[in-house]
Amino acid sequence: MSLDAAIASRLKRDANGLFVAVAQERGTGQVLMVAWMDDLALARTLETRKATYYSRSRGQHWVKGETSGHTQHVHSVRLDCDGDTVLLEVDQVGAACHTGDHTCFDADLLLGPED
Repeated sequence: MSLDAAIASRLKRDANGLFVAVAQERGTGQVLMVAWMDDLALARTLETRKATYYSRSRGQHWVKGETSGHTQHVHSVRLDCDGDTVLLEVDQVGAACHTGDHTCFDADLLLGPED
């Protein structure tokens, strides 16, 4: 399995061949998580509609929910204007975050609304 050449030519990768992937929940627009992808992970995601990422710490690909059951069904994939980040619009089953939270972005850094 390989990534379509037209898509591959638009991607900007880091020195390790990776780029950022942001998972956003379909319907709510909530950002669920950020992970890394390479060409193979994106190709697998596009083919299967199962979010597939690349683990830098383990040095291998992983399908979201493969072991936990907390899956991401991908509805759309968009490339940002710089070509270095993809946005996955997903249906999330269960927690998106490894901590068990629905989103990895639940910690507010602002103490209250801006006046």
